[in-house]
Amino acid sequence: MELTLHPSAKVCRASHREFAEGDRVVSYLVRESTGEVARHDILASEAATYENPSFVFCSWTVNFKARRAEENPGRALKLTAENLFVTLADPAATPDPANTPLLQFLALMLERKRLLRVRGRSADGERQVYEHVRTHQMYEVPVGTLDAEFFMKIQGQLDLLMGPPKAPAEAVPSTS
Repeated sequence: MELTLHPSAKVCRASHREFAEGDRVVSYLVRESTGEVARHDILASEAATYENPSFVFCSWTVNFKARRAEENPGRALKLTAENLFVTLADPAATPDPANTPLLQFLALMLERKRLLRVRGRSADGERQVYEHVRTHQMYEVPVGTLDAEFFMKIQGQLDLLMGPPKAPAEAVPSTS
């Protein structure tokens, strides 16, 4: 699963105020009225009054960190399942319960791709602990029931994000 998105903005979408180092910024992954997937970055203090498009796929909150001159912004344009998981599960980010089903699905998918390793449960048993294979960073994901209802719900979210599956092209009868 890959999407092309803009890197984090330098200014608040609501107030047009430039972000300062350390500002709390809420990022929303949204579907615009045009059908395009976009990222909206809002100061956390203004997020409650900002009117988002009709569908918000997920959101996360982080402290703003200005890009260094030597960074390659093109590398950050691809939003893969792996870096979406890392962004949503970041221990420094404020957890959003609305993201939990997506986080559980991404963890399952990345575990199957061997990009995450299960390391057991948290002390309270409420979260599954995963280790990111490349960085050795530990992430905790709320435990859930991965039943048919869960997969139907997440399929609906993925359809809204990626668009419904493309219908197979009709076979053209051979004229031999």
